[in-house]
Amino acid sequence: MTDHPALPGRLAEAGASDVDQSWPVARSETIYDSPYIALRSDTIVDPAGDEHVRAVVRPHGAVAVVALDDADRLLLVEQYRHATGRRLLELPAGTLDVDGEGALEAAQRELAEEADVVGASWEPLLQLVMTPGHSSERIQVFVTTGLSAVADTDRTTREAEEADMAQWWMPFADAVDAVLDGRIGDAKTVAAILAVQVSRTR
Repeated sequence: MTDHPALPGRLAEAGASDVDQSWPVARSETIYDSPYIALRSDTIVDPAGDEHVRAVVRPHGAVAVVALDDADRLLLVEQYRHATGRRLLELPAGTLDVDGEGALEAAQRELAEEADVVGASWEPLLQLVMTPGHSSERIQVFVTTGLSAVADTDRTTREAEEADMAQWWMPFADAVDAVLDGRIGDAKTVAAILAVQVSRTR
């Protein structure tokens, strides 16, 4: 490893990545547990031997879908998110809450449930760690094309916030502008839109 020539820190080598290395946990206490999300308090031990208390939110893993139609329009869902007090424009997404279901299967299910759409071609795009300061949540993002509508008789009856959900098709270039202008702020949606944009220029 080489130090930066003028500033604190080291120069990153090609292929640098996250490191799978954890600090020991001296004590752990479950504060809240539900089928959807859990909260625990961990006392972790740093390399010097000092202890620190950290809250950890443990949701299920999740998936999100970049669905693009033949005219390069991006599917977004407008959904009320109570924690923010706002209706957010987001990618269709959902949690891995069906036993034995893989990430791709979950993404296909969520797209059909939230938008009444199925895709013919699927590719992985990103693995996201959403809020590592306090949550273990990881989201796998897929891109799908070759879209068609779910038959009326096979459509899901949406409930709660999803019953009030709206679906929008936005030209992809406009979606990029909406991210850069701050009109779309959902983290997974921002990351996925910019990743697709970058992939088109590489």
